[in-house]
Amino acid sequence: MDPDEVVRLRLGGQMLREPAAASPEDALRNLLAVQAQEFPYARWTLAQRAPSATAADVEQAVADGRILRTHILRPTWHFVHRDDLRWLMALSAPRLHQGNAGMYRRTGIDAATALRGGQVLAEAVSGGNHLTREQLAATLQDAGFAAKGLELAYLIMNAEISGALASGSPVRSAGGALKQTYALFDERVPAGPAVPLTRAEALAELTRRYFTSRGPATVKDCADWSGLTMADVRQGLQHALDADPAVLATTVIDGVALYFRPGADTGEAAGQARPRIDLVQCYDEYIMGYSATRHYMGGRAPAFPAADAPIHVVLLDGRMIGSWRHTLLPGRCEVDVRLSASAQQFNAAVDTAVAGYAAFLGTPAVRVQSGAKLEAHI
Repeated sequence: MDPDEVVRLRLGGQMLREPAAASPEDALRNLLAVQAQEFPYARWTLAQRAPSATAADVEQAVADGRILRTHILRPTWHFVHRDDLRWLMALSAPRLHQGNAGMYRRTGIDAATALRGGQVLAEAVSGGNHLTREQLAATLQDAGFAAKGLELAYLIMNAEISGALASGSPVRSAGGALKQTYALFDERVPAGPAVPLTRAEALAELTRRYFTSRGPATVKDCADWSGLTMADVRQGLQHALDADPAVLATTVIDGVALYFRPGADTGEAAGQARPRIDLVQCYDEYIMGYSATRHYMGGRAPAFPAADAPIHVVLLDGRMIGSWRHTLLPGRCEVDVRLSASAQQFNAAVDTAVAGYAAFLGTPAVRVQSGAKLEAHI
């Protein structure tokens, strides 16, 4: 398998090429979890895999609780479908708590403190009472916690990981930006089957969903993405293949096995024009879904911002050729796109991509040569 074939398979599996998803929820089910610390851009990650979807569609799915935003996997913010969060959190939680152990000690969050904090928070949000971070802090302070800085952050994260809190319906700040709220986990997450997945079954489900959506990829890619060990991933692969030997295909490149969805078309689908420009956020799964084999993208991302340069990624037929960002202003969006010197000939394809972004936002988008400060995170 040559590099071009790897790229084509990844673009197809990730639904950045046809057939696309019918909705943002379907895109999320395919990808299982989508990194989402920058909410405005994370909306786009889902919508560009469901071309008829808009920013408002994604926001409504989050508000309704069909899509939840929480700390999971490595951990960082991720979108997860509500039907997957319970089993995925059960699989992920032990390693998340283990990874956070040093910060728990540093902030004075022992087992008793975490338990009491989780109880206070759960009671505060019960009955559909969705609260912002600032409101949770006030509630904890009323109960005798300092609830400031890192202690507040890790009390809330502990409650998420422990199954007390999930994301609620976002609210608008005075400036119009969406703000995260928190809700009771059991009010937002379905109960699941009467007999929960065993750990082996959960490992098999995670690895199957990862490799069918992101393959060709390696065991190390999956382990780094999921926060699991390579031994866990190998165990999951074995269980998935024991249950259905045809569920994954394998290729070997430079002595390393890569797994992917069998039967995937590696040719160009009818009607898909080239060159094709994709504007993807720097935490898109096309980037963050890989570690050992990210080099197939052909660039270094994600990158730290330098000299006011954009950090999001411009792809030409799946390979990095520049960077971009948006600036949301009243009545319009400015899109700062910067191409490498050798890519200036693709400006028409860039304009098509910017028009697609405008349709997603539901507001006019203007391409500019330099942009303002990135919108704040929520």
